[in-house]
Amino acid sequence: MRERSESKGSVIGDMTRREFLTRTGAAIAGLAVAGMASASEEKKAAPVRIGSGYYTYELVEGWGQLPPGMHYGWGCGVVVDARDRVYVHTRSQQAVVVFDRHGKILTDWGAEFAQNGHGLYWSKEGPDEFLYFTTNAPGNTVVKTDLSGRKLLTIGNVPEESSTSIKFPFDNPTDVAIAPNGDIYVCEGYGSQLIHRFTADGSHRQTIGGPGTAPDKFNICHGIWVDTRNNAEEPEIYIADRSNGRLQVFSSDLKFRRSLKGEVRNPCCFYTHKGKMYIPDLDHRVTILDQHDQVLAQLGDGRGKDNADDPGVFRAPHALTVDSHGDMYVVEWLDWARLRKFKHTPQPS
Repeated sequence: MRERSESKGSVIGDMTRREFLTRTGAAIAGLAVAGMASASEEKKAAPVRIGSGYYTYELVEGWGQLPPGMHYGWGCGVVVDARDRVYVHTRSQQAVVVFDRHGKILTDWGAEFAQNGHGLYWSKEGPDEFLYFTTNAPGNTVVKTDLSGRKLLTIGNVPEESSTSIKFPFDNPTDVAIAPNGDIYVCEGYGSQLIHRFTADGSHRQTIGGPGTAPDKFNICHGIWVDTRNNAEEPEIYIADRSNGRLQVFSSDLKFRRSLKGEVRNPCCFYTHKGKMYIPDLDHRVTILDQHDQVLAQLGDGRGKDNADDPGVFRAPHALTVDSHGDMYVVEWLDWARLRKFKHTPQPS
C-alpha cells in the first residue's frame, strides 16, 4: 500500500499529484498545439474576398475546372441565360462550354468560333433566348444562334446571301448588343473604329465613328451595350472606348450625349444587373457603377501587384456576367482564360 505523505505527494487513484500534473500539462500542451494547427489550417483555408461592404465577393475555388483533355484558350466572353446556365467562350477547340451555376459541365460546342471568336452576348427576345457572337478576321461576322449553337442569322463575310446570310464589309468587329426593339449594334474595335446599327433581320441602318479622340471618335471601341437602366423605352448606347480610357454614351439613334472619363482605365465591355453596370477593365480590375454612373466599387485591383497569380486580384478582365443570385463570373484575356466565379457575400459596412 502506498504511503500517503506530503513528501511523496498525495495519491489520485494510483497516480501521484506530480504524475497527474505532468500528464495534465502534456495533455493541455497537446490541445494547445492542436488548437494552433487548427487555427493555422483555418487561416490557410480563409476565403479569398474582393471588394467591401455590400460589394463583397468571395472566390468559389475550383469553379469551372475542365476535365483532362479539355482546356481553355484566350478568354473571350461569358454570359448566363434565364436558368443561370453559364456559357463560357474561349479560343479553344471547345469554344463554348456550358455549366450549371454549381460548375457542372452540361455540354460544349462551337468549334467554328475557336480561332477568331471574340464577343458573346445573350439576348432574351420575347419568350426566346439567343446568343450573338462576333468574329475577327478572316471571319468578320456577327452570328446569331439559339442556345444550342444552331445558326439563325449571319451578317458579314458570308459566301452567299440569303434571308439569314447578309453580306456586310465588317472590319474586325469585337462586340454586339441588342436593343429592346430588336436593333443590332456592332462595334469594330480591332478595325475601322466604326459603330454600326442594323435592324433585327440584318438590314443596315446607320454607321458612325472612326479613329480619333474627339467625341464620337474611338481608339479601340472594344465593347458596346444597350443600357435600359433608366428608361427601357429610350435606351442609351454605351461604348467602351478602351485606349482612350473612357466610356462614350449615345442615344439609340447614335447621337453623341456624353463622355465618362476617370471611372475606368481600359474598359472592355459591359453587363447590367439590378440597376448596376459592371465593367471588366483590361487594366487589372472590375468597376461597378450605379444608374447615374457613379462608382460604387472597384474590385480586385491588380495593378502593380508582384504576384501575378494572386487569387484576390485581376490581371486582364475581358468579360463578365452576373447571375440571378448576384454571383459574378469573369474571364480574362489570358491564354488560359482564368475563368473564376465570385459569390456575392455582402458584409456589414
